[in-house]
Amino acid sequence: MSPLEMPSAGWITLAVVQALLMLLLAPLATGFTRVIRAKIHSRQGPGIFQDYRDIYKLLQRQSVAPSNAGFIFWITPWVLVITMLLIAMALPTVTQVSPFPISGDIITDIYLLAIFRFFFALSGIDSNSMFGGLGSSRELTLGILVEPMLILAIVVVALAMKTTDLGYISHAMENDSWHSPLAIILAGLVCAFALFIEMGKLPFDSAEAEQELQEGPVTEYSGAGLAMVKLGLGLKQLVVAQLFLAIFIPWGKAQTLGFGSLLGATVILFIKLLVVFFIAGIAENTIARFRFMSIHRALFPVFLVAVLALIFLIFGW
Repeated sequence: MSPLEMPSAGWITLAVVQALLMLLLAPLATGFTRVIRAKIHSRQGPGIFQDYRDIYKLLQRQSVAPSNAGFIFWITPWVLVITMLLIAMALPTVTQVSPFPISGDIITDIYLLAIFRFFFALSGIDSNSMFGGLGSSRELTLGILVEPMLILAIVVVALAMKTTDLGYISHAMENDSWHSPLAIILAGLVCAFALFIEMGKLPFDSAEAEQELQEGPVTEYSGAGLAMVKLGLGLKQLVVAQLFLAIFIPWGKAQTLGFGSLLGATVILFIKLLVVFFIAGIAENTIARFRFMSIHRALFPVFLVAVLALIFLIFGW
């Protein structure tokens, strides 16, 4: 399917259902992470469905905001959810091609992730809260450090596959021989590291600061607005995990739009997501949290690996 071609009704239906399922499963993913954290800490902790109960209660409550909060503060929860849903619709998660190629270009997805971060940070500033502004500055600083390595890693894969269309990249990675295997492997390691940070995992979750007294950009949110923000953050974890799987572990997808083929691919995808979130949960709970001013020291060597992947690609390694 061409990126400029309007998808058929069947593909649009699959894209919408896929995005809605991700939205529905987002609290389950975050709940699974909380269960792993509790088990590692040798405590009972909340149940895996606790986030569903929290979001349900918050949606029934009134949103309260500072009197001087601006327009950005109010629209940010919707922007967070909508941008992630657009990426979720385009990801070739269970099929070999993107079900919604209009937003399936990898450059478009990078911009949508940047819009998510921009509004998330801007909402903390727009709330006119000291704690929110501090969290926003941390979020933007982290973005400046992480996004170059993520973009470079994805560009390496796009250059190797000679396309920026996510569906074509996934299809090529699954079926074609890799012309620069070492470069792609290094790009995959860098991308996994960068997307781990994008998921908001420890020790890189300085912006939300959920272990501290305040919660960064979400400090002033409450009620339905807070529920939407939590949904957006949980959905982002699912989206970036599946973005990595679509590019670097694309095997096990449906060949047709038949129910049996899609069901089998969905089961395989669920298993891969379970493994990804289990590994991420183990990693974030076994690494000591960094001081914010020391994060660049951990990220700079990874950026050098991304540059090395580009050099290997140029030489065809």
